[in-house]
Amino acid sequence: MADKRDYYDVLGVDKGASDADIKKAYRKLAKKYHPDANPNNKEAEAKFKEAGEAYEVLSDSQKRAAYDRYGHSAFENGGAGAGGFGGFSGGMDMGDIFENFFGEGFGNIFGGGSSRRRNGPRRGADVQTNIQISFEEAMFGTEKEISLNVTEKCDACKGTGAKVGTVAENCRKCGGSGQESVVQQTMFGSMRTTRTCSACHGEGKIIKDPCPKCKGKGKVKVNKDIKISIPKGIDNGQSIRKSGFGEAGDKGGSNGDLYVNIYVRPHKSFVRRENNIYIDIPISFVQAALGDEIDIPTIDGYEKYTVRAGTQPGDTAVLRGKGAFNVRNSKSRGDQIVTFKVQVPTKLTERQKELLREFSGESSGGKKSKSFGEKVKDFFNE
Repeated sequence: MADKRDYYDVLGVDKGASDADIKKAYRKLAKKYHPDANPNNKEAEAKFKEAGEAYEVLSDSQKRAAYDRYGHSAFENGGAGAGGFGGFSGGMDMGDIFENFFGEGFGNIFGGGSSRRRNGPRRGADVQTNIQISFEEAMFGTEKEISLNVTEKCDACKGTGAKVGTVAENCRKCGGSGQESVVQQTMFGSMRTTRTCSACHGEGKIIKDPCPKCKGKGKVKVNKDIKISIPKGIDNGQSIRKSGFGEAGDKGGSNGDLYVNIYVRPHKSFVRRENNIYIDIPISFVQAALGDEIDIPTIDGYEKYTVRAGTQPGDTAVLRGKGAFNVRNSKSRGDQIVTFKVQVPTKLTERQKELLREFSGESSGGKKSKSFGEKVKDFFNE
């Protein structure tokens, strides 16, 4: 790497050059040293490749930052993403650069770019659908059946697209490659490029007698009933992936996947946060003051709990292991967090009022006591 020229010097720009300046400089050099403009000129070819390598790095903000900091050593041994010309570990070859820079078709000047052979196996598209389930179903798991309209390989022609008893023939125009060679007039002069074959549309095959069931597509739309096993502990917004249940692939390519998005209906009492479950439990003024044994609802049923005397509004209790199951480990569970809501009576009998006044007097030690309303306020503000 020590013999490499500085990329900024290669393009003839300053280190602070803008993206537009870098692009403009590269465009000028690419036109000057292009092989079609310099046939059999090894020096021009080397400069053309050198300019392409410099542009590939300096046009990428992350690679440029690494280069500015470490120089060429940033890309040694796969350091930051780029190697030499024709072997950039970033995945872009000169065909890709030219195609992105000048448009589709130009990448094939170098045998690269996204326009190269497209008539091989192609994976099918992924499919998404939504399911709504209850809070209890999310807690303990369930099984649902959904109806889905997807493409499948045609069972009549086995995905070939050709009528039974016939076969697809190689395209005569492109020889089965899916591409045709054309001459285009560009800023560099006449250039021979390749593009998608206009006869077979890149397929490389011509179907003279298409399958009547799929109309030559090799795939048909079908309505499928699919069973979905929903694990216990699944949370709202999580997804279940079913491999191979998406759209059918092309030319022997694998099917896509099915993603089932789960939406959990809210519960009237329980609220889930991560794997913990929260609930508010109302207790009376007397229960809070004197204590009591009550039944607290959980997702497993009612749980006996002793409210301690002197419980204050907003006090909490933790029921260990009574929360939601961990969707990745069904043996692990969260907790249930109980918040006590003390209910103050709004209607009292005269006897009840009298008892409360006596309580108020005794608690004041014979001194002038506060009113009942003031006592209640103090109670709740403690």
